Amino acid sequence: MNRTLSALFSALEAVIVVGIGLAIPLVPLTVLWGAQYGFAPDWTIFWRVSADAWLLGHGTDLTLTLDAVTAKATGLPNAGSPFVLSIAVLGFAFLTVLLGRRAGKRIGETNHRLLGEIVAVIVFAALSFGIAISAGEPLAKPNVAEGVTLPTLVFIVGLLIARVEAEPPLPSGGDVLGAVLTALRGGAAAAALVVTLASLILGVLIVGNYAQIITLYENLHSGGLGGLALTVGQLLFLPNLVMWTASWLVGPGFAIGAGSTVSPLGTTLGPLPGIPILGALPHGGVAFAFAGLLVPILAGFIAGAVLHGRMADRLLGGATAGWSLLTGLGMGVAGGAILGLLAWSSAGSIGPGRLQVAGPDPLAVGLWAALEIGVAAALGMLAASRNRAQ
Repeated sequence: MNRTLSALFSALEAVIVVGIGLAIPLVPLTVLWGAQYGFAPDWTIFWRVSADAWLLGHGTDLTLTLDAVTAKATGLPNAGSPFVLSIAVLGFAFLTVLLGRRAGKRIGETNHRLLGEIVAVIVFAALSFGIAISAGEPLAKPNVAEGVTLPTLVFIVGLLIARVEAEPPLPSGGDVLGAVLTALRGGAAAAALVVTLASLILGVLIVGNYAQIITLYENLHSGGLGGLALTVGQLLFLPNLVMWTASWLVGPGFAIGAGSTVSPLGTTLGPLPGIPILGALPHGGVAFAFAGLLVPILAGFIAGAVLHGRMADRLLGGATAGWSLLTGLGMGVAGGAILGLLAWSSAGSIGPGRLQVAGPDPLAVGLWAALEIGVAAALGMLAASRNRAQ
């Protein structure tokens, strides 16, 4: 494939990634426009809503101003003043990473990988700019600079993952490099285990609180198609809720509004937005509240015990108690950093007034996770070392 075809192919891959992401909110909203509103409103309203959702899903801040009726209905003070909606609907970002990884693999099959990646990034950034410009209106104004840079950076992450997967593995190196690589792998594994268990627990909570969720749906009176659009939006918000659940398992929990807290140690909540899926979030009355705190500890212990053998094979002098202890604590630092970053990406503003604060405190989540995973991983490595010596 020559350079021109490689460039065109890569540009098409970028267009596909953007198109799929935008289609998720735009298709059901367009169906809603025709079936429920009879094509009466201006379709560009639904385009701007879809564009805002896509931009918001990649971390772009959106400045909103509620009309007088809506502001009064919220019951929140100063709800009519402009406020910033900053929470990233992570389902969009997750999808862009996956599609970017797929695009990166396909571009890697051409004869001009670097050229293709550069073209794909430029086209993606240009499309993001067009979306950000077209989405703006007096009542909802996205930050154009963020609207270009943040979605493009998420897309680049997907391309980088594809490139890393295509590169040959690094050599194991000496003692220090072997311990560092083991710590990074163990921390990532422990964080992944915490997030996986949080996903399962959230699924159990959704099933267990099904009646409450349905009641919230009925109170909204959104109709069939409106309910469908709401469901799609909540599905895209699920990665955020998974991280909120993970933060609850780690210990600090999360907030839904300034002054509120939802953690295993107790729950204090004020008025909540009528979003049905929020009825499934864990709270202080859950029977396994304190048992949930064992999740990051068990994740760290398992990661340390399982990876001890690999570390012993990497180190020239064998996995001594000192190396085991340091590597286990390193797993805690890596796992805490990963969970802290994920907690940061899941938090933000979800509305006016007190709702400007929502989600976990990333610093608290990172520190708690580093301590829990680190100590447990060190104990797991020491236990595995002892068994190996016998």
